[in-house]
Amino acid sequence: MTNITEGDLIFSFPDCCQASKYDDWSFYRKQFKEVAGGSKAVDILCVERNTSWLIEIKDYWQHTRKKCIDIADELARKVRDTLAGLAAAAKAANEADQRELARKALATGRWRVVLHLEQPAKPSRLRPRPIDPATVMQKLRTKKLKAIDAHPVICDRSPVPSYIPYSLESPSTNQADAPRSSHPRSLPGLSSPAGS
Repeated sequence: MTNITEGDLIFSFPDCCQASKYDDWSFYRKQFKEVAGGSKAVDILCVERNTSWLIEIKDYWQHTRKKCIDIADELARKVRDTLAGLAAAAKAANEADQRELARKALATGRWRVVLHLEQPAKPSRLRPRPIDPATVMQKLRTKKLKAIDAHPVICDRSPVPSYIPYSLESPSTNQADAPRSSHPRSLPGLSSPAGS
């Protein structure tokens, strides 16, 4: 089991997966981040059998989104830059484990993209729900990520679908998969493991 902490969330990956916090890689931070005027990165890379998962985490449970860039545009750029970074890491990463995981990710037969999106269950003026998952999904499926993953997943913690390679807990409550949001876990047509 591999545990990766991102903010207040702990992502647990089973032993059949190789998961790593890609945006903390020394290769990304020290060698690739400043390439071409600045590169972005997804939070987690996970290699599961013949699938490479690119996982971006956005937790607006306690703090609202402040960035001006559209979240679909932000995710698409992070995915694109991560793919370029993995191609470079496979040949040029100084750390052998990062170089090897990049090679394994590039050798799989499929890319999957997950936006793990936490938002308040009951929006209010003080804590609105700024992001409509259905709108983001439409943008990702039609233009932004179609060539990489025609069926990206937008989900939260209630509960994580079985075909996604992690489970989730919050260290503050220490309750695995405790629901924090009432919006759908994944959008229609994406809640089954078909094609995963």
